[in-house]
Amino acid sequence: MNVLVKKIFVIITLLISISCGLDDNNDDNQNVFRYNEYSNISSLDPVYSSTLRNIWPCNQIFNGLVKMDDNLNVIGDLAEDWTISSDRMVYKFKIRNDVYFHESKFFKNRTRKVNSHDFEYSFARITDKSIASPGAWVMNNVESFKAINDSIFEIKLKKEFNSFLEILTMKYCSVVPREVVEKVKNSFSKNPVGTGPFKFKRWDDNIKLVLVRNKNYFKVDSLGNNLPYLDAISVRFIPDKKSEFMEFVSGNLDFISSPENSIIDQIFDFDGNLNKKFKDKFNLSKNPYLNTEYIGFNLSNNLENGVLLRKAINYSIDRKKMIKFLRKNIGYPAINGIVPNGLNNNFKKDRYSKNIEKAKLLISEYKKLNNVNDIFLDVTTDALYLDVLEFIQSELKIIGIKLKINITPPSILRQGKATGKFNIFRASWIADYGNPENYFSLFYSKNHTPKGPNYTFFKNNEFDKLYEKILSETDKKKLNKIYSRLEEIIEKHSPVIPLYYDMSIRMTQKNIYGLKNNPFNILNLETVYKK
Repeated sequence: MNVLVKKIFVIITLLISISCGLDDNNDDNQNVFRYNEYSNISSLDPVYSSTLRNIWPCNQIFNGLVKMDDNLNVIGDLAEDWTISSDRMVYKFKIRNDVYFHESKFFKNRTRKVNSHDFEYSFARITDKSIASPGAWVMNNVESFKAINDSIFEIKLKKEFNSFLEILTMKYCSVVPREVVEKVKNSFSKNPVGTGPFKFKRWDDNIKLVLVRNKNYFKVDSLGNNLPYLDAISVRFIPDKKSEFMEFVSGNLDFISSPENSIIDQIFDFDGNLNKKFKDKFNLSKNPYLNTEYIGFNLSNNLENGVLLRKAINYSIDRKKMIKFLRKNIGYPAINGIVPNGLNNNFKKDRYSKNIEKAKLLISEYKKLNNVNDIFLDVTTDALYLDVLEFIQSELKIIGIKLKINITPPSILRQGKATGKFNIFRASWIADYGNPENYFSLFYSKNHTPKGPNYTFFKNNEFDKLYEKILSETDKKKLNKIYSRLEEIIEKHSPVIPLYYDMSIRMTQKNIYGLKNNPFNILNLETVYKK
């Protein structure tokens, strides 16, 4: 290679290096927060933020009117204040006047201030049938919404709904700019423009997503320093959790969340604490997570046909043993019902502790009633929960039930639940907002799939009437009595087998600071920094 060719080669290499910047894999020496997703993010448009893998990046890019703090309190986000009418039917929000959209060539001056008309446009998108947002249901009780002027945004409800402010904290309700969305149209999912602490830079499907610091973000810390602290966020897409863990151990990732059970065995001792070899290397945080894991039954044919069988299954499972030996005490046995710890404090009751004698008696009754000697059941799950289902399989064998476990990809499982394809299925419900009502919505007959999250097709008139009552009831004592009765109805008919209430597990490198836990396991990197 002659001298001239060598010089040209060096120059080209330097130019490539400079142009790639944060887009290459050499971001380990920069002020970059690196984490992994197991499957590709499906969209960065907030109207499609129905899964955590979509919600996490959207939470960095977008803001809404209000948000939830770490203690489940609703606080202002882009709304600096709001009023609620005496009949609780009209909400008026005052929009901050210091918030700018991320830069875009589609703005006349590269950017502009957010105003209430932007929320009017953004809310209209949620219910636009051509967009088909999975979050369209958040507007079910909204009569109308409009921008009164540039700073006041008004929402009128069809009827009083106690959880409405909490619903507005969901990422579906984020603000987006009309001129950008209408220019890029469907490609907004991969070219998002928001107002959040980080802005979009690059996304290579199944390879890498890069967000960079929004230097014009409106928030500051208690000392007046501009947020965020990080220069960028780098998201990789490693499909295997074991490989992800090895990358974390090697220092190529700053953070991992919710490792699978096989990795939990490596990381934790029997008390759910970090093994000695990891204590000095990583930071661990555990927090109650508003997620209930359960087995659901499709009851669309006959509600009562198998009620004895379902109740027997509920009494046959030693949930405490399952949590202790399969999950190293990471999580909580779901003995109290469908509503997880943290939301059931005032109506908590032991409903599903193991009672093998009761389970056998119910099975005997079921066999006589249905004139059968043997019971064969099929349950569908994804591979991550195979060990849990195998444990249940062994528990059911004791009471004479033979359980076959069918493994399917998570996407097929989700689709099958939504279409009523599976008779018995493993499922979970992560709270959309911090209210027990959200969990009881799983059993409201008008919410049956595909209209809503009632995957079991459960229908009970008393349940429906009580559920409708809690939507407007404000007396806490009365609410707790109703919640307790709703749990009793679910226990009586057993459309689901609650298994455990989850716990978020977060491991970070020792140089990561400011990462807070929250009951929704939402990733918020606004105040995170590296040393």
